Amino acid sequence: MANIDAPATAEAAGPPKVAFWNDPIKRGYLFQVVLFLVIGFLFYSAATNAIDNLQKQKIASGFGFWNVTAGFDIGQRLIEYTNTSTYGRAFWVGLWNTLLVAVIGIVLATFLGFIIGVARLSKNWLVQKIATVYVEVIRNTPLLLQLLFWYNAVLKALPEQVRDSLELPFGSFLNRRGLFVPDPAFGPNFTYVWAALALGLLGFWVFGRWARKRQAATGQQARYLPVAIGLIVLFPIAVYFLAGQPLSFTYPTLGRFNISGGLPILPEFVALVVGLVIYTAAFIAEVVRAGIQAVNKGQTEASYALGLRPGPTLDLVVIPQAMRVIIPPLTSQYLNLTKNSSLAVAIGYPDLVQVFTGTVLNQTGQAVEVIAITMLVYLTLSLTTSTLMNWYNARKALVER
Repeated sequence: MANIDAPATAEAAGPPKVAFWNDPIKRGYLFQVVLFLVIGFLFYSAATNAIDNLQKQKIASGFGFWNVTAGFDIGQRLIEYTNTSTYGRAFWVGLWNTLLVAVIGIVLATFLGFIIGVARLSKNWLVQKIATVYVEVIRNTPLLLQLLFWYNAVLKALPEQVRDSLELPFGSFLNRRGLFVPDPAFGPNFTYVWAALALGLLGFWVFGRWARKRQAATGQQARYLPVAIGLIVLFPIAVYFLAGQPLSFTYPTLGRFNISGGLPILPEFVALVVGLVIYTAAFIAEVVRAGIQAVNKGQTEASYALGLRPGPTLDLVVIPQAMRVIIPPLTSQYLNLTKNSSLAVAIGYPDLVQVFTGTVLNQTGQAVEVIAITMLVYLTLSLTTSTLMNWYNARKALVER
């Protein structure tokens, strides 16, 4: 009986105990706690070291400088700013200038990149080779060097003297100081025009949803172009005339030593936008080319068999499927363009880095606070862009039925 009951007693006692250092689960918790303590110690050491250095150099810490008068001018500004404004106001001026470059750059780089990407696969030998040379040359040249080329070699070649300015259509002038164009002045009633444009866009969106549902149910295709012209173009124009044409322009006037009036566009802004667009478009072109080649050739052959020509086949069959492959790497290029805009400091464009991390930091000495705010801004811009692109990617993703 003793031999029969022994196994039952062993099973009741449970599995044998394992030493703490031999248990992978407990050992993993221990390593995580140790790593957390080491990282916390490193952050604590860095913070105390920074505080000690600031105290030795008699530099005040904190964000009290935010409301101190800046005392310097900024060449380009989208919001009101003078040399009597605060450092906080200078931060917003630099941020808006950065956002302006990023938004314009993303739109233009996407447009140019898609054209070059499609041209890379063109059956026309000359077009295909030109696109290939463009991509290979631009992608393998440093961006900073390209920015210096556009600023020093191209824009600096413009007339230096005001009296030698190039006269352009619509009363515009171009010289080394920049491009001077008519400055629009919006009257109070122009709000109705903006409202009409918003309603037109909303109406076109509703029409598009209805047209897609009708096509899915009946197969009938709607004519989008006449509706778009009517709602987005003609309707706001009609409201503009009914509101009394509440838009006027202040034209630049060519003087002997200067140009007065008008809206000046700095050469630094032009060089930065052109450089970023051309550089980023080369990478987007390769993304588009790879996305198109990822679509099965049978899709193209089936479209040709149904009687579609190459143009409609690319627009209606290939590109919609290629977007599922294009969007993820396209997001990375948008992030790169936004972060690369910080190279504006090399050509003197007053973006966030040049104004805040440059001038404000040098005048206040608040290096820790200024750098931390700048890093937080770029982190926020990157996360916002990624969130929007991930949402768009989810809408374009292939959904199984």
